[in-house]
Amino acid sequence: MSETTLYIVRHGKTMFNTIERVQGWCDTPLTKQGQEGIHFLGKGLKDIDFSYAYSSDSGRAIETARIILGEHNKGKEIPYFIDKRIREWCFGSLEGGYDMEMWGVIPRVLNFQTYDEMFTTDVTFEQIANAIYETDTAGWAQPYAELKERVWSGFEDIAHQCEKNNGGNVLVVSHGLTIAFLLSLIDPSQPVRAGLLNGSVTKVTYKNGRFSIESVNDTSYIEQGKQQTRESFM
Repeated sequence: MSETTLYIVRHGKTMFNTIERVQGWCDTPLTKQGQEGIHFLGKGLKDIDFSYAYSSDSGRAIETARIILGEHNKGKEIPYFIDKRIREWCFGSLEGGYDMEMWGVIPRVLNFQTYDEMFTTDVTFEQIANAIYETDTAGWAQPYAELKERVWSGFEDIAHQCEKNNGGNVLVVSHGLTIAFLLSLIDPSQPVRAGLLNGSVTKVTYKNGRFSIESVNDTSYIEQGKQQTRESFM
């Protein structure tokens, strides 16, 4: 079978990203700066031969995908689908609060003193998911098993469908924690990552039912887009 490569993009910078508020299933639009960064990303990706494009059903992911496809040489010809399974984690009653408040509470639930201590030890995504589930007073956050099934089935189905259609490159727009979680599911030896950059590209390949990680948090396509823009004005 031909190899399938997923170009997994974290959506552009949003209003809540900018003012550092928790944004999982709640949603805010891209800022002007966020849109500009994704336009650069789109220019950097415009020559990649994408067979399909996907995004989560969150508005910020849809907006990001549409900007990228709008910059692509064959954007109107690329079949685009929305899949709610690749949306961000739900933070329940913590949604919309300040990041520093949530990431102040979660480490204490897990008996860490600070956020930095939690992410420099062997903390797992399962522990973090369980802590969010325990802290959520609204009952909206997903338990770990449900979260794992949702995220894994979403990305694997996307890759498998493309593999059945002779493989190729797939644009996928998702979310920071969800992308980092996928990496840990592919390779449990991967560190628990936080802080994937807006507009970064994480590339994974899929062949014969197995994922492999090729690159993580790559911003070179944004830089390529910026360079192309500068050259167009020279």
